[in-house]
Amino acid sequence: MLNVAIAEDEEKYIEEISGYLARCGEEGGEEIRTFIFRNGRELLDHYEPKYDVILLDIEMPEMNGMEAAKKIRETDRDVVLIFITNLANYAIRGYEVGALDFITKPLSWYTFSLRFRRAAERAAMHRDEEILLNVHEGVEKISVRDIYYVEVQNRFLRYHTTRGVIELRGTMKSAEEQLLPHHFAKCNHWYIVNLMHVKRITKDTVFVGNEELEMSRRARNGFLSALTAYMGGGIHA
Repeated sequence: MLNVAIAEDEEKYIEEISGYLARCGEEGGEEIRTFIFRNGRELLDHYEPKYDVILLDIEMPEMNGMEAAKKIRETDRDVVLIFITNLANYAIRGYEVGALDFITKPLSWYTFSLRFRRAAERAAMHRDEEILLNVHEGVEKISVRDIYYVEVQNRFLRYHTTRGVIELRGTMKSAEEQLLPHHFAKCNHWYIVNLMHVKRITKDTVFVGNEELEMSRRARNGFLSALTAYMGGGIHA
């Protein structure tokens, strides 16, 4: 099930978007639950980190969509944002808040369905998934999003997580087989990184969480390609 918030002040667009979402759910075979807000302030006053996608009109009374998006990003990094606007040039500012896309008014079913399908795919990437780690004491379950990166040292794997470091026997190959489907990528021979936690990249460094990891020349192109694919290539006109 997808939870989708709509922040829009014009009733005709609320009805149109709601109808399009219902059609997307029917054609995709997935339940879509919608939550309606008439402006950015109303969205923020009732905000919960349960939404997979937020469709935001940019021009709304009290608080516009861009201002609301900036506030949302302070507490929710993962929700997928799509702007709806009359002014395509203004929507380019969506880069500032990590928006995936924008849709221009008047709306069309073809454009909306294409953009929303992409947003649903991105949202699926961010859904919480768990894996099992064979630690010395037995088996430990951990959320994929809680892993920053994995380091290999002399036949041991060190999982750097929000709960601290978890160490177990294993090889980089075994870690890759388990984690690559969950949007991880190698930045060198010793590290496999959760792309969700990448903050910045320089010529030979990846900033992950609060740590700096060396990125090898050989791994750089593949790592950047994986990160670009994960980020969805930014906003498209």
